[in-house]
Amino acid sequence: MKLLLTSGGVSNQSIRDALEDMLGKPIAESTALCIPTAMYGMPGTAVMTWRQIAGQTPTPLVELGWKSVGMLELTALPSIDKENWVPLVRETDALLVCGGDVLYLSHWMRESGLADLFPSLSETVYVGLSAGSMVMAPHVGQEFVGWKPAAGGERDSALGMVGFSIFPHLDNVMCPQNTMADAERWAARLPVPGYAVDDQTAVTVVDGAVEIVSEGHWRLFER
Repeated sequence: MKLLLTSGGVSNQSIRDALEDMLGKPIAESTALCIPTAMYGMPGTAVMTWRQIAGQTPTPLVELGWKSVGMLELTALPSIDKENWVPLVRETDALLVCGGDVLYLSHWMRESGLADLFPSLSETVYVGLSAGSMVMAPHVGQEFVGWKPAAGGERDSALGMVGFSIFPHLDNVMCPQNTMADAERWAARLPVPGYAVDDQTAVTVVDGAVEIVSEGHWRLFER
């Protein structure tokens, strides 16, 4: 997969250009599936979940002008025959993975079988928003541990499809706990490198090469 890991969605022209470059064609000619599952891991989020699906949030994702957008609800997939959804995932140009609780999302990506498909989706563009980006990391950091699986396990581990972690919404006034000082404390406890990114920044990963696309500010914490 090609990864476009954002904090605040496709929030500026530079990130949009990067997305179209990864797609290899205009957004208007590309199909997408929206994955809203992460929101269900948070309390009182029914309205926000609908707003994300409907493209009515300040974090552009669904409303970019796609040729078509469908919804893929991970919690439903274990009850559905794979032949009814796996071909749809394989033929879709982009997966739009919304924000919410990152560990809840990680659990359902594994439980649904979607994570097992990722290594074979070589041409698919994965567009993460906040938790949807963080879930690709090996660790999210204790600051972002909310939902906890009943079976236990390592407290802050996620999918580990990249070798770094992401601290989103850097210096966002709506997230007073996401300052650079908070990011420094977060990074100091990580066993892997970490990127602190604001909502005008994205991390791209294509064929293992990591690049930053930004019209805002960000910081890499090396290990």
